Amino acid sequence: MTLEHSRKNPKRLGILISGRGSNMLALAEAVRENRIPNAEIVLVVSDNADAAGLSIAQDLGLNTVVIVRSGRNREEHEREILGALKEHEVDLVCLAGYMRLLSSDFINDFRNRILNIHPSLLPCFPGLDAQRQAIGHGVKWSGCTVHFVDETLDGGPIIAQRIVPVLDGDTEESLSARILVEEHRLYAEAVALVVRGDFDVLGRRVIAKM
Repeated sequence: MTLEHSRKNPKRLGILISGRGSNMLALAEAVRENRIPNAEIVLVVSDNADAAGLSIAQDLGLNTVVIVRSGRNREEHEREILGALKEHEVDLVCLAGYMRLLSSDFINDFRNRILNIHPSLLPCFPGLDAQRQAIGHGVKWSGCTVHFVDETLDGGPIIAQRIVPVLDGDTEESLSARILVEEHRLYAEAVALVVRGDFDVLGRRVIAKM
């Protein structure tokens, strides 16, 4: 494939949200500002009809769809999400505050093409309330991690990390706010790397090509 052909066929991003959508907005701004070159956001999916991120996405002119799980099992719910992603020919799935674990079947359809961002330096403090866990354990440094999604909880191969100091007077809210600033920067950088394809996955390691 020639470089000219690649530029005419940008990577198609699908973003899954459940809430406020701040990382979704950061990715959309990065695409618009060409900090994620050769990419376009073709779909935003929410499993929550009341998610604040939906109105943000709509204000940005992005395609949105609500696929709630209520009244259905996970298999049915994921089948509908996968159908929407495939209908829009999504190349790369970005989880942006999406609050559900994905099944092996879902992951296999997009193996090494699903990214997630987590507010800790994984493998430390996976799961919910990572900032509270960091403060409770008395660590001096925390941060955020972008990783490929696999079948483990916040445990896929790590693409990029950013360090944030934990200050003596930090609360969960103040630490979360400082980490969030770095999340918005880091996610765009990691997605840009994956879109370019300048990496290899060796076991659990993501190696950027020089």
